[in-house]
Amino acid sequence: MQMTDSQRIEAPRETVWAALNDPEVLKASIPGCEKLIKHSETELEAKVKLKVGPVKATFGGKVELLDLDPPNGYRIEGEGSGGVAGFARGGAKVQLEADGPDATILHYEVDAKVGGKLAQLGARLIDSTAKRLAGEFFTAFAEQVGPSVPEDAEESADALGDADASKEKKGWLGGLFGGKKTEETPQETAE
Repeated sequence: MQMTDSQRIEAPRETVWAALNDPEVLKASIPGCEKLIKHSETELEAKVKLKVGPVKATFGGKVELLDLDPPNGYRIEGEGSGGVAGFARGGAKVQLEADGPDATILHYEVDAKVGGKLAQLGARLIDSTAKRLAGEFFTAFAEQVGPSVPEDAEESADALGDADASKEKKGWLGGLFGGKKTEETPQETAE
């Protein structure tokens, strides 16, 4: 399986680089990650619980960071075993490109191989699961790394969301529950 994509992250390149090397940020970002231990600057150990189609498995494995070029990128290689579910082995090349002073474009190229029950599921299911997991990773990663929203702004957004939700109520049912009249009665217009 091969996958190439880019993601824009609302943080400076140095911040993104630091987060890519922070086991706590990575653990919080990797879907199903139960354990991520950094043994050295280039070696990590992970335990990840995943569901790929009908197959559920806990994978344990080792990851190595190679060709480190701070804060521009690195190559990551790893191998994991999920018991009877099979194994996964592969790598990714990660490049960071500054997109102005407060944003970074993270480019990645993944090449992975799976075996065992996982390989029997078919390439389409494996590819769609890999894309879904990559999407979940980058959403969580961007939340960890990107600027945080102040509480006042969140409350304002919630209030606006409630106002927008009440505007969306349509018809007599929406009027009944939204506290709005959908049409005026003839007696009201006569007055």
